Amino acid sequence: MANPRIVLNELKWKEEFDINFAEIWYVHRGAPNNIKIITGRDIINLEKSFMKTNTSMIPYHRIIRIVYKNKIIFERRKN
Repeated sequence: MANPRIVLNELKWKEEFDINFAEIWYVHRGAPNNIKIITGRDIINLEKSFMKTNTSMIPYHRIIRIVYKNKIIFERRKN
């Protein structure tokens, strides 16, 4: 399975996809269950090691799941 940065770049740049329909689940300490969910609309830029939103910079290693149109397209393996 690809890494989250590759998946998000495909959603952003490939014609057949629209990143606005993505949900990104990531570890956010202090949030309920330590998980926070944002949509592709919240992403300002995809940098080399993190994605930038209006309110934060989220490292890719914290992303645990990406859902696109109700289908899981990335999920980090549980150890």
